[in-house]
Amino acid sequence: MQQVDIGILGATGMVGQRFLELLANHPWFNVTWLAASDRSSGKPYGEAVRWKLSTPLPERYAAMPLSPAVPDEHTPRVIFAALDTDIALELEPRFANAGCAVISNSAAFRMEAHTPLVIPEVNEGHLSMVRHQSWADGGYVVTNPNCSAIGLVLALKPLEATFGIESLFVTTMQAISGAGYPGVASLDILGNVVPFIRNEEEKMVAETAKLLGGVSDAGESLPLALRMTAHCNRVAVEDGHTESVSIKLRKPATAEQILECWQQFRPLSGRGLPSAPEQPVEYLHAEDRPQPRLDRMRGGGMASVVGRLRPCTLLDWKFTVLSHNTIRGAAGAALLNAELLHQQGRLVPDRAARGAR
Repeated sequence: MQQVDIGILGATGMVGQRFLELLANHPWFNVTWLAASDRSSGKPYGEAVRWKLSTPLPERYAAMPLSPAVPDEHTPRVIFAALDTDIALELEPRFANAGCAVISNSAAFRMEAHTPLVIPEVNEGHLSMVRHQSWADGGYVVTNPNCSAIGLVLALKPLEATFGIESLFVTTMQAISGAGYPGVASLDILGNVVPFIRNEEEKMVAETAKLLGGVSDAGESLPLALRMTAHCNRVAVEDGHTESVSIKLRKPATAEQILECWQQFRPLSGRGLPSAPEQPVEYLHAEDRPQPRLDRMRGGGMASVVGRLRPCTLLDWKFTVLSHNTIRGAAGAALLNAELLHQQGRLVPDRAARGAR
């Protein structure tokens, strides 16, 4: 696969740092452009960033100058966007209208009618929605889900496909890294649980329905009809979102049938996508697993880890889901979307074929 030059918007933030960590030795993508806030423009990346990952900052990135967050003749045609929502609303359209593929981790355009919200194992076909976008010069925007939705939906997809889902009750225990850096003040989170994350519950419900739904002939999202409620909490965990799930299925299922669904769910097997985990849903049989400290890096941080399947006296079944919120829930999810687009031959926009994607 021929290497593609890519750029990163929001390169100094926590998700931007994860992008660089994951791209350091990527066989398909080559980072040639980094951008952050105006105050950092012109500085070497290593001088501007407060590197917070346990892996060392690669020297070649440390020496790269930070560019203004403005598309110009030096901007790569593929941009990974790691921006806060309010900034993304302003910047992502600039790059899409400049003919760039914007592979976004932001919530800014996730729920737009013609914006693909994609988990490659779940709804690869939704990428067709970009044909109906109206950005200039062939540009487009593709998004990945919220960090609390992605691990959940990976676990739900094989169940929905086999049995159907009628209703869901989900409670999350979300890591502090999901709030970005510097995140939650220590006096607010240590020895505490914060039972509110702004807009998180609404995002979970809306994004789950869109991810598990379909696409109309006009390229618009057709959300899945299901009843769902979510309770979202911030807890004193560094990385890894844990979720307690109760589910009512449309058709009866035994525990053995559910476990077999998860085990056999390997829709990307043999596709050769570098970031795709071999087993996207891993089930752990130990009674006290999954746990963030022990299990968040399964599948290179890209797996949805499930455990504690048991009958639910309110609905049908209940189980626990864990996923790494800054890898599978952020940078790794966007990277896998880009790999899938590249394999399909449509990652780099073709200006000559505007409107014909």
